[in-house]
Amino acid sequence: MPVPVTAFVAAICALLLLLTAIDTVRQRVRAQAAFGDAGDAKLISASRSHGNLAEHAPIVILLLAFLELSHAWHMGLMAIGALFLFGRVMHIWGLYLPASTKPPVPRQIGVILTWLTLAVLSGWTLWMLATQNL
Repeated sequence: MPVPVTAFVAAICALLLLLTAIDTVRQRVRAQAAFGDAGDAKLISASRSHGNLAEHAPIVILLLAFLELSHAWHMGLMAIGALFLFGRVMHIWGLYLPASTKPPVPRQIGVILTWLTLAVLSGWTLWMLATQNL
């Protein structure tokens, strides 16, 4: 059974993971830090942009797949998938911006959109389970 929304979101996440992994390695070489972050702000930003995406993308992709396989509303899945991807790009961008006493606005937007996506997909999945006895 095809799952085009899940496939698209997974493919874009894979590309973002690749880009952030490459930058993390680049920053490690620049900072001469084989392990850890050596207290280097650019390496920390690169590493966290990669790690945070790796932490959130798998559960979102799984929830999208469960819903898509359950014949959930296609346009709604596309919208929430796009919202998640936009949030992840904003978060990555925000991690590369200089921070003062609070995180940059793009990072804040990215966190909010990611959490919103997780809440909506979790609720939607539980609702589908309760109402359709999947």
